[in-house]
Amino acid sequence: MASMRDIKRRKGSIQSTQQITKAMKLVSTVKLQRAKQRAEQSKAYFNCMYETVASMLAKAGGLNHPYLKTGDSDKKAVIVITSNRGLAGGYNSNVVKLVTRGGFKKEDLEIYAIGRKGKDTLQRYGYTIKYENADIIEEPSYVDAMEISRRLLQSFAEGEIGEIYLAYTGFKNTVVHEPTLLKLLPVEAPESAAQKQETGSKAMMNFEPEDDEALDMIIPKYVTSLIYGGLVEACASENGARMQAMDSATTNAEEMIDHLSLMYNRARQGSITQELTEIIAGANAIS
Repeated sequence: MASMRDIKRRKGSIQSTQQITKAMKLVSTVKLQRAKQRAEQSKAYFNCMYETVASMLAKAGGLNHPYLKTGDSDKKAVIVITSNRGLAGGYNSNVVKLVTRGGFKKEDLEIYAIGRKGKDTLQRYGYTIKYENADIIEEPSYVDAMEISRRLLQSFAEGEIGEIYLAYTGFKNTVVHEPTLLKLLPVEAPESAAQKQETGSKAMMNFEPEDDEALDMIIPKYVTSLIYGGLVEACASENGARMQAMDSATTNAEEMIDHLSLMYNRARQGSITQELTEIIAGANAIS
């Protein structure tokens, strides 16, 4: 059995750690409330944007536009949104797995890393980091999303990349967060939109101005909106994951402290019993 001094030292260390995890949980809870509010307020708009563009493409028929077909390059750009800090459970590793286990060839990928953790991990695995920005995820803004979108669309138009993906953590509620890999370009109408088109109106989509001009205006806004939506949801998911992780850590620390307290009391009782035994034995020997 460990000595009373060792048990007391370990108990004090765990109590100090517990104070830290409690503080981190409180901070994450406050941040989560703000991030959750932003995510819920913006979610309706971005869902509507996604559904509108998908429905439009489903009704438009066979359009010939660069944004609707894979580029000539085999390169694929993946925007990877993670956090700058750890202690968030499997939040960061789940997003990284979307890339490493997504069926991509490592040599064909160019990583646009938003968040330090994802960048460090993928760089260690040998992936090419084309762009990195750790500050965006701290306070996402639509301007940041526009800048990322501009870079990607320029590379896509110049034939440097043939496809664009977004890897982020979707925010469902405080305890449910879903790692998501979303294809941004080329834009494809999802099956659900095609099915609605088959059962709904058969009228084809008319564009004013011409379809090329309309898509040149709509698709960049569509891509920017999805990137911003991913940033906002990832920020909320990060704080939710960290709050859960710190809550579990605090609970585990409490259980360890209770166990160590029991061990300490047993060791103390054993020490007292031993001293009494020695005193009684010494008294009997003298008499």
